[in-house]
Amino acid sequence: MLLHIVARGRIGRSPEAELVDRYLKRVTWPSRITELPERGGTVPAPATPCRTVLLDERGAPIASEAFAALLGRWRDDGVREVRFMIGAADGHGDAARSEKGGTDLLLGFGAMTWPHMLARAMLAEQLWRATSILAGHPYHRSG
Repeated sequence: MLLHIVARGRIGRSPEAELVDRYLKRVTWPSRITELPERGGTVPAPATPCRTVLLDERGAPIASEAFAALLGRWRDDGVREVRFMIGAADGHGDAARSEKGGTDLLLGFGAMTWPHMLARAMLAEQLWRATSILAGHPYHRSG
């Protein structure tokens, strides 16, 4: 299953970009990043079954084990791609947050507001952690 991060804004060469690269290189599942301009630009419609996860400050936090279980369930159900949508500095609009906007999960990293560039690094780490949990890797210790 493809783990596809779709993010507004260019991360360029930065400490955040180094973290994203570091974690995505560890992920054994196929992964991809698509950068969109701050405004406009579209991602092509998926050709296969897809789930959409919107990262948003209004989203619910989820434990790493539960996140891994969700990704594993989607994979086992035949989902071919999960798109993780990271908005620009102003986030996502109400239409995108709704189920009618095609969102399968509204995900938050807690009550604090995080810079959208740092959210990429946090997401990349959680993708690595989730795939490690599913693979039974000893790094992750459940509490």
